[in-house]
Amino acid sequence: MSLIIEAQQVKKIYRSGQLRVEALNGIDMAVEAGEMVAIMGPSGCGKTTLLNCLSGLDTIDEGNIFIQGDNLRELSDNERTTYRARHMGFIFQDFNLLPVLSAVENVELPMLIARVPAKKARRRALEMLERVGLLDRARHRPAELSGGQRQRVTIARALTNDPAIVWADEPTGNLDSENAQEILDLLCRLNREHGQTFVIVTHAIEVGNLANRIITMRDGQIV
Repeated sequence: MSLIIEAQQVKKIYRSGQLRVEALNGIDMAVEAGEMVAIMGPSGCGKTTLLNCLSGLDTIDEGNIFIQGDNLRELSDNERTTYRARHMGFIFQDFNLLPVLSAVENVELPMLIARVPAKKARRRALEMLERVGLLDRARHRPAELSGGQRQRVTIARALTNDPAIVWADEPTGNLDSENAQEILDLLCRLNREHGQTFVIVTHAIEVGNLANRIITMRDGQIV
């Protein structure tokens, strides 16, 4: 197997006036291509900060992060943004769907922003909705969908660029247990069938149990 994510002695410090908080303190970790990894730990331990730093959404103060061999610290803000758009997908707890757009319009939006031709973007968006079992809801707006269906739209949107890595922050956090289980089954199936790497921040032990392994954090460190 080849490494797809590697963090070396990563530090992240938040400063506010005289206050200095070490959110990440000397993180070393590696993830192999195709793995499904869960990051767990108590609230405030640095899970989301780690996910944001690994994915290049946030910068780091010390250390290095390599994604597919590329050092994120050596990329400019614009280069990191482009890199994320090309190689990564994101799934968030609160869906981040635009209420005025239908499911298919929400899914195709990132492709249109990336200047994919409209016909091609629509075709790909419908393909992705079919992959997550929501083709029959393509014309529905978020308000007409259940929480589980909304999260499926989010997942479809995250997959449009066929990302090597999918980052998920509490993907089942806003769902009841039945919908949560459906979303977990879907993520596992996508991981298995398409070999994509999933890194999932979660409080839910049932999510952790489905992952290949659990990385446990406490006070900004991996324990």
